[in-house]
Amino acid sequence: MKLFLLKILGCFFLLLLIPIESTNSALELIITDGINKARPVAILPLNWTGSSKLPQDVSSIITADLQNSGKFNPIPIPKILKIPDFESDMDFDIWVNLGVEVVFFGSILENQDGNYIIKYQLVDIARAKFNKEKKDILGFDIRSIFNKNHLLLSTRAIVPANQLRKYAHRISDLIYESLTGEKGAFVTKIAYIVVENEGLYPYQLRIADYDGHNERLLLSSKQPLMSPAWSPNAKKIAYVSFQNGKSGIFIIDIYTGEHYQVTAYPRHNGAPKFSPDGTKLALVLSKTGRLQIYTLDLKLNELTQITRGSSNNTEPFWHPNGNSLIFTSDRGGKPQIYQVNLTNDKINRLTWRGIKNLSGQITSDGKFLVMVSQIGNSGFNLAKQDLESGVVQILTNTFLDESPSISPNGNMIIYSSIYNESNALSIVSMDGRFTARLPKRKQRVKSPAWSPFSHNN
Repeated sequence: MKLFLLKILGCFFLLLLIPIESTNSALELIITDGINKARPVAILPLNWTGSSKLPQDVSSIITADLQNSGKFNPIPIPKILKIPDFESDMDFDIWVNLGVEVVFFGSILENQDGNYIIKYQLVDIARAKFNKEKKDILGFDIRSIFNKNHLLLSTRAIVPANQLRKYAHRISDLIYESLTGEKGAFVTKIAYIVVENEGLYPYQLRIADYDGHNERLLLSSKQPLMSPAWSPNAKKIAYVSFQNGKSGIFIIDIYTGEHYQVTAYPRHNGAPKFSPDGTKLALVLSKTGRLQIYTLDLKLNELTQITRGSSNNTEPFWHPNGNSLIFTSDRGGKPQIYQVNLTNDKINRLTWRGIKNLSGQITSDGKFLVMVSQIGNSGFNLAKQDLESGVVQILTNTFLDESPSISPNGNMIIYSSIYNESNALSIVSMDGRFTARLPKRKQRVKSPAWSPFSHNN
């Protein structure tokens, strides 16, 4: 019970220690497992034509993105290889012998306006080799018959200099979707709380690209900040602040910096989560003595109590359909995850395996529950439960995992953990086969939150 109360009150005793050295530094991933099981791809350096050094290494960004997803293994490029300008110039046997399935290549040209003309192609090696062999045998280009089915992507774009890195992530999304049939999540952001070791305003809310680049400070405070949560359009963040000497829930616009307070009830105000349509917040209040779940209509400023009784109920998370909430409750004696129907107030228990289950989130397709689970007397690990079959899979082997946040495409989870007796931020693939860890730095970073998809990212 003590551990549960520490977690639900946002205790700082198990802080996530992943500092960011500067506003230009990235939260670089250290691969720890699974890459040898991923799909082999080749991301060739783009041929560069310009008057100065290219400000962003587009190919390296794409390589990192695909590797970070856990689904791809970018192979080293042979030093003697000549980078092709067109797929007709490629020696397909080289890639076949290396076991590569697809190759990305292209060029970047700086135009007179200072923008960049990017041309690139993604080639299916097996199909391309087959088409070339048939052309050699038949004496004509069979690719016209197959509508060049070996060209998975073939694109030309003009990109402003300050958008080059973002466009590299966009290319990664297109490659990811082309090869998996699923939407990529590389043009997304993360929000997190940074705690400086010293300074007048040690608590900071920051956002960055999903990979930690383009970090931006949203606000700083003398008092603790916690629990950032994105709005569905990725334009606003709800968070908890103690700036007035007690907890309150605030909302900040990430573009204008405008922020305002939405709750200031007695005792605890915490764990805000936007509804899927952005019109409401689910939150936790203890104004009646126990921690209870409420919803707040942001337009009408109407508060509705969802849970009641003598138990502590916390960590609300909206079901993607917006008709129910999942939450953590000790009503059964120890923390487990429940679901409440917002139409009829009916409550069902979702988790039965394990001593404790908490910090639940549901994937965007509504199929899986991701949670922090204690199985046996070991530490807390991330687990995934199939909501239809009830089958539970332990995803991690780290220690004292907490604060999971699912990528918007539902394929990766970022979370806090203990690694080698120190705090770390880690990422695990939804199937549990791939893990990556962010290195320890001087500052402390906690409560990571992955943004939804947004055209404004």
